[in-house]
Amino acid sequence: MPPTPLPGRPARGSRTGRPLFSLLDLMTRRWSMRIVWELQHRELTFLELQRECDGMSSSTLTVRLRELAEARLIDRRADGSYALTPLGTELPAAFGPLILWAEKWSETTAADQAETESPEPA
Repeated sequence: MPPTPLPGRPARGSRTGRPLFSLLDLMTRRWSMRIVWELQHRELTFLELQRECDGMSSSTLTVRLRELAEARLIDRRADGSYALTPLGTELPAAFGPLILWAEKWSETTAADQAETESPEPA
């Protein structure tokens, strides 16, 4: 298993571990973004988080929780639930512009696709 991407460590796209590439490497690992997304409004236990994430395997969830904790984005509370750290709570908002851009991209590609699929006038 590859090490948790952190600034200063080699990551996909950056041998020197540039912070942006490290973040993107971490967040594009399967289920990482979804875990952060589900924790943005409330704390969840392991089983609740697994259920909210469409029943991902417990082994995958365990690995992702460990990685996100090592990256200081989540922590485990005394009651056993998981929550975003103060730094982690900033992450969903930081992705806000990217989400807006993705929506615009989706609309553009859908419009382009509709144009190419419409029949030629006779």
